[in-house]
Amino acid sequence: MTFLSRILGLIRDIVFAAFFGVSGGTDAFFVAFKIPNFMRRLFAEGAFSQSFVPVFSEYKETRSREALEDLINHVAGTLGGTLLLISAIGSLAAPVVVMIFAPGFIDEPERFQLTSDMLRITFPYIFFIALTAFAGGILNSYSRFAVPAFTPVLLNLSLIAAALWASPYFEQPIMALAWGVAIAGLGQLLFQFPFLMKLRLMPRPRYHKQHEGVTKIIRLMIPAIIGSSVAQINLLFDTIIASFLVAGSVSWLYYSDRLVEFPLGVFGIALATVVLPSLSKQHARQSAEAFSHTLDWALRLVMMIALPAAIGLFLLSGPLLATLFNYGAFDLHDAEMASMSLMAYALGLPAFIFIKILAPGYYARQDTKTPVRIAIKAMISNMFLNVLFVVPMILMELEGPHTGLALATSASAYLNAWLLYLGLRKQNIYTPGPGWKPIWLYITGANLSMAVFLVYFSPPLSSWNEWNLTDRITTLSGFVVIAAAIYFIVIFLLGFRPKQLRQ
Repeated sequence: MTFLSRILGLIRDIVFAAFFGVSGGTDAFFVAFKIPNFMRRLFAEGAFSQSFVPVFSEYKETRSREALEDLINHVAGTLGGTLLLISAIGSLAAPVVVMIFAPGFIDEPERFQLTSDMLRITFPYIFFIALTAFAGGILNSYSRFAVPAFTPVLLNLSLIAAALWASPYFEQPIMALAWGVAIAGLGQLLFQFPFLMKLRLMPRPRYHKQHEGVTKIIRLMIPAIIGSSVAQINLLFDTIIASFLVAGSVSWLYYSDRLVEFPLGVFGIALATVVLPSLSKQHARQSAEAFSHTLDWALRLVMMIALPAAIGLFLLSGPLLATLFNYGAFDLHDAEMASMSLMAYALGLPAFIFIKILAPGYYARQDTKTPVRIAIKAMISNMFLNVLFVVPMILMELEGPHTGLALATSASAYLNAWLLYLGLRKQNIYTPGPGWKPIWLYITGANLSMAVFLVYFSPPLSSWNEWNLTDRITTLSGFVVIAAAIYFIVIFLLGFRPKQLRQ
């Protein structure tokens, strides 16, 4: 289901590129969408989910059905009321929020006003999507993974419809995308309701300040909010710097980030979604060996998938962007600029996925403070690296200073992942199982073989620009299939067998 969502996400971005290209208007929309997304990842996929799922699992395993329903009702009332207030304040104070998150727009009144207008429409998205994540947390804890994973499909369909059919009716066509976001938020929430009813766990919002479960979730959320905000602050710090760069920088970063998000979402986030409830149950049952074994299984899967995905994205960055986006208003220059930042992001893909797997090792044990301390160190390093990489490129008038932002993000992600790993080892929470050395051998040999093929046979970006859509898709598909075949054939010849990854 996550794969389906990401495919539609790519189609959505193809439509964006063809209809709107790269301009001040697209920069305005991406900022207006990124700000509520910042809040979504903070309250929904971030701190709330990481705090709610372990407590919910504990209630599910050790408390009565009545206590579980009571927890759901009070969490719905507290979360819903808080987010409704935040949404109202955010919409009313939209210009102030834009000044904070995109100060480079202030000197361009038209772009600043457009961003503010769209933000007023998109900000309530956080209210709907956070409650959607709440419903998804309940469903995931009952191993109903398909419904929450399918829900983002509705956002993509709404935005595609807004671009194709609604945009001509607006004075500024890109404004239709803001309404597409708002409508999708409501649709995603309503979509979950029938499945909650089937479990007889449809929330009836209640509010009680001293409710035991809610208090515990809030106590866990406070450090988790700080931890989740670190990654989002890094992204927004990138946006702030990019807002001062040449027009189009925000959009180039967006399109390259979207391609990295594809394997990250299909594999990293999907695996993390399954791992967190499992680890939470094992912790509640005090099964330390099973806990470590689950982490080990997930890390091996990450190694097998993340490294070849990163190499593929790096070496096929230009062809991917040309095939998917280089049509209509999105020209060859845009593809070249976006490919530079995609290569930088691709270097960090393994670290991004490792963080998704290692952090639940703490959250499942209701330890939200340790990941926060680690994330703050990573955030500080990212800000330092942003300045270190970007400022010299600007002073030397080098092309593509936005690439420095992506490279700093990747480097700080490795620091974050390494510190998370060391913490789990030092606390004896995770112990690597037998068989890691041969797996490293298999992966290294297979990746080198695949990389050699792509380096020697992939045509330059200028050649892709001369081909029509059919030629691009056919050629790119051929390279992907052959590269994947080389990877799996070599890894099999070196001795790897699927049973080595069985849980």
